[in-house]
Amino acid sequence: MSELTQDSVKEAIKGYVEPHLEKDLVTAKAIKGVEIEGGKVAIAVELGFPARGCIEGISSAVREKVEALPGVESVDVTISSKVVAHSVQKALKPIDNIKNIIAVASGKGGVGKSTTAVNLALALAEEGAKVGVLDADIYGPSQPRMLGINGKPESKDGKTLEPMQGYGMQAMSIGFLIDEETPMIWRGPMVTQALEQLLNDTNWDSLDYLVVDLPPGTGDTQLTLAQKVPVSGAVIVTTPQDIALLDARKGLKMFEKVEVPVLGIVENMSIHICSNCGHEEHIFGQGGGSSMAEQYKVDLLGALPLDIRIREETDGGKPTVVAEPESRISQIYREIARKTAAKLSLQAKDYAAKFPNIVIQNN
Repeated sequence: MSELTQDSVKEAIKGYVEPHLEKDLVTAKAIKGVEIEGGKVAIAVELGFPARGCIEGISSAVREKVEALPGVESVDVTISSKVVAHSVQKALKPIDNIKNIIAVASGKGGVGKSTTAVNLALALAEEGAKVGVLDADIYGPSQPRMLGINGKPESKDGKTLEPMQGYGMQAMSIGFLIDEETPMIWRGPMVTQALEQLLNDTNWDSLDYLVVDLPPGTGDTQLTLAQKVPVSGAVIVTTPQDIALLDARKGLKMFEKVEVPVLGIVENMSIHICSNCGHEEHIFGQGGGSSMAEQYKVDLLGALPLDIRIREETDGGKPTVVAEPESRISQIYREIARKTAAKLSLQAKDYAAKFPNIVIQNN
């Protein structure tokens, strides 16, 4: 009988490809320890993304692979998650208290970008991460309404703002500072300055992820984000409609040009299911998101149905992920969150904090 070794255990684990990482846990450097005592095996797994909703599945899959080895009597699998800061654009360094910034963008309006952004942020929080959401849409802020948050942010020192709180998540928006019906009749430079202040003058508290809900298009705000905000990755939201896909491609290419990695595409309103008879219909076309993902070699993170509950719950200040946590739609959002975070976890880490600062003094 062959002897049970750490190498043979790791070789067995390699037989399981984790679906979010799309690679095995050994290659992904997620195996942090293998202990063997007789026929008892203890395995420590540390994921680089929050995965509360799929820990059991990963654990049982690893256990099954190792139990198949001769001489194994029992397998104990411990899984934890540790989110670290990842590299950002050259010449920029991550903001204190924010490990990763994820931009949610769309080429055009009306594709459900803000709804996707808030549900993605809430889904990341449900998976176990510490999350904030920044509403960067200065002209049309919608996050205060979507999160059901009223009131204005406090300032303890007269210079910085305390983030608002909603469903265990930190939030900031120009919508908290002005009346809901007040139009922002501002020129571009004022808008970009407002975005920088909302980001930098908010006392974010130890965030794993800050989800930034961008305005549609590829204008001033997007350029500011690319040049001055350290972004770890972007998510593009589109519908299967040809016109929406055309504009989504522009958004994707913009991020490529400014060296922000695109983590994937979310296809919104992909299918309509009649609430009366259950008939399924592709109102906006079919397969557009997947063909775009294939064309640009990025992941299709998920496809969401055109469902009246998503609209009603978000308009009512309680997005689907918190309104109906066990629903099929919430599970899709959580799967999108896991895939987004897993994709980000495979990117280069930020080592800026590990290098010493050299200070030259004349004594």
